[in-house]
Amino acid sequence: MAILEIKNLHKKFKENIVLNGVDLSVNKGDIIGIVGPSGTGKSTLLRSINLLERPEEGEITIGETTVHLPLTRKEKKEAFELRKHTGMVFQKFGLFEHKTALENVMEGLITVQKKSKEEAREIALKELENVGLLDHQNHYPRHMSGGQQQRVAIARTLAMKPEIILLDEPTSALDPELVTEVLNIIKNIAEQGYTMILVSHEMNFVRKISNRVIFLDGGKIIEDGAPSEVFEYPKSERAKEFFAKMNLLKEPDFII
Repeated sequence: MAILEIKNLHKKFKENIVLNGVDLSVNKGDIIGIVGPSGTGKSTLLRSINLLERPEEGEITIGETTVHLPLTRKEKKEAFELRKHTGMVFQKFGLFEHKTALENVMEGLITVQKKSKEEAREIALKELENVGLLDHQNHYPRHMSGGQQQRVAIARTLAMKPEIILLDEPTSALDPELVTEVLNIIKNIAEQGYTMILVSHEMNFVRKISNRVIFLDGGKIIEDGAPSEVFEYPKSERAKEFFAKMNLLKEPDFII
């Protein structure tokens, strides 16, 4: 059963067409990896789902809520309802520097969901434990590594109990040695049954974690299938070229 339906989505920045008639259906429990060359609309598609970007044309449905684009003032309520169904993990962590890890996770529960401090604290502690940071609950962001900060950001998203988790290059701002810890947390979350859409350049991870992979190029979905199909047997010449280059990058330039 589809939890998210996108129809004929168009988005451009000035004269640059970024999304060009995207259609996408996402089922509950899907873990979808979005891959493709830089500048082809991957992050824009993700940010359009919760209307951080405002497409000029199209339709987005999550559950019982549908938003028709372009967004009008009359549909602000629908846009707010749509956003409540999603949680987003950004490249940069976006934590409040003057709040502890626990307070950062509690913040949305209190201000958006209007939960009591006691209930918010209970939920936040559970999610910090979920990402392996219960012992860091009283640490401020400046006292945590990038990987730990991103795990707090993930806990903050989980605490809101979104129907769909959107992850936009969640490891791109991390030092290489910290990438694995965040990928492991994302893998654990995926195994808990969340619906997830992930934009990432970590191709091996996308291949292992996803049940569907979408290849985006020129603002269009040109491949959509199981990871083994898209990575090993792409139908389009553009995807074949892209994956061939990715494989070349893995090979050493020289051997000593």
